[in-house]
Amino acid sequence: MSLPLLRRPRGARAATALLTGALLLIAAQSAPAGADSPAAPSASAAPSAVQVNQLGYLPDGPKRATVVSASTTALPWQLRDAAGRTAASGTTTVRGADAASGQSAHLVDFSSYQGTGTGYTLTVDGRTSHPFDLRANLYDGLRADAMSFFYQQRSGIPIEASLAGAAYARPAGHLGVAPNRGDTAVPCVSGVCDYTRDVRGGWYDAGDQGKYVVNGGLAVWQLVNSFERAKRTGHAAALGDSTLRVPERGNGIPDVLDEARWELEFLMRMQIPEGKPRAGMAFHKVHDAAWTGLPTRPEQDTEPRELHAPSTAATLNLAAATAQCARVYAPYDAAFAARCLDSARRAWAAARANPGVLAPATDSTGGGAYDDSEVGDEFYWAAAELYATTGEARYRDAVTSSPYHTASDVFAPGGFSWQATGPLGRLVLATVPNGLPAADLARVRASVVSAADARLNTMAGQGYAVPLPADGYVWGSNGQVANNGTVLAVAYELTKQRKYRAGALETLDYLLGRNALGQSYVTGYGERASQNQHHRFWAHQYDASLPNPPAGSIAGGANSGLQDPVAQEKLPGCAPAACYIDDIGSYSTNEVAINWNAPLAWLAAFAAERG
Repeated sequence: MSLPLLRRPRGARAATALLTGALLLIAAQSAPAGADSPAAPSASAAPSAVQVNQLGYLPDGPKRATVVSASTTALPWQLRDAAGRTAASGTTTVRGADAASGQSAHLVDFSSYQGTGTGYTLTVDGRTSHPFDLRANLYDGLRADAMSFFYQQRSGIPIEASLAGAAYARPAGHLGVAPNRGDTAVPCVSGVCDYTRDVRGGWYDAGDQGKYVVNGGLAVWQLVNSFERAKRTGHAAALGDSTLRVPERGNGIPDVLDEARWELEFLMRMQIPEGKPRAGMAFHKVHDAAWTGLPTRPEQDTEPRELHAPSTAATLNLAAATAQCARVYAPYDAAFAARCLDSARRAWAAARANPGVLAPATDSTGGGAYDDSEVGDEFYWAAAELYATTGEARYRDAVTSSPYHTASDVFAPGGFSWQATGPLGRLVLATVPNGLPAADLARVRASVVSAADARLNTMAGQGYAVPLPADGYVWGSNGQVANNGTVLAVAYELTKQRKYRAGALETLDYLLGRNALGQSYVTGYGERASQNQHHRFWAHQYDASLPNPPAGSIAGGANSGLQDPVAQEKLPGCAPAACYIDDIGSYSTNEVAINWNAPLAWLAAFAAERG
């Protein structure tokens, strides 16, 4: 059975979210030349290179690198420590043509080396890699930094120098303090409602300052899911109270849940109150009436803010996220958990009463459309969360009657996204105790493992071991890669087979530099790391008084669609996996977004676990 969601494009932001018009044409014309304006990478294959995870490798994990070489015979390699001494050596395995990169690849596998230290390099055929570390605490910093991204994306609260660093401190944005119009009393766009709503708080979605329920629902679900998984596996302390840089630290509640609550409170504010038409549904989004240019600090945004029409997809995202909240927050804040469950029940009922209210693809002025023409997957996801939390028969019946519950192709090769949430229902049912019959539960769990096997097969056929097919390099491909990495990690939890852990770790290798461009896509991690991601405040490339994105921010990644003027000018003819440029103007390859940082934080927390 082929469900409609499996035929839809897999970008993290739909094509209708393109920031066309004056926004970036003006910005591109004003961009200064200099050290922070990178030259375009060659779209053709590098003649020779040794690509590694530029952060490093875990002593007990896979340690593989990719060598770009046209040689048809194996090549000798040497692993050297910081002093230049040879620590290990061997010969490469010839992989040959790699479709996604257009390169000819060899593989180096030095997994058997168990030494630790910093400043290792790998030399092959006269070329030497960027330096990297071998240590057990390799991912501790990235776990914290990838989570700090969300604090720094918060709307409606000052960002404190003591938590984010002096360069990133700023006043609260969108609280109605001039020149902001603010999010405290936002009217609807014409014809949608005749009242205003207080929708302060939440996270800015991406490089713009809009807030979107469908993307926020997925991102917050992943943060809470990360904690729930860690708790199941005995690693919750690493995400516990006073482990992250958030203002709520020290309150007795795990910091990751404090961060997620900032978004959950916003999501519930987006719910239409009782007594109003379509009560219980969620407004699809709130953002500026017109696109702002680069740079625009949040507290200096002068555009009016508008609520956009409710949608069934947004309502079901709210139901799923708040149902999960009710379960996970209950041991720490029973009153908040009860609020979440009430919101989830009302949202579910409203979505059932309004099953076909779709966000239009044309609603893309001032913010992304985030349109979605198929919401059966959202119904399945929300039902799974409500059933896992309550055990009630009505939600179980909604789960078992959904075609997404038994379809064989729910886990599409390109990965799940805000537009394709069916896999989230499977992941919940496979891991959270519930009352499904044993045979049904076994089938659900087997589907997750089968999906992980498919990702491993994809990786095995490539030169860079990416859990993404060669035609999967779309807008936000790094988010799709990371999402597939989380499926591998869940398969490891279900089976304890180390091949799935290895696959999840190799997913991080790709994001951190073992890729066609030798580019770490994560700010602050790697000798050649992205630093000019598209963002209105972290805009140093356009304004030297503003900072680059903080450490732990991931770029959207290679996008063969070339959907912005900079990419179109600089990257013609690029191989799919090489369609990326670290330029602030390339929003289709180099933007940041909460739904890409969320799986990065999830994977970093998984990789940081020891014992």
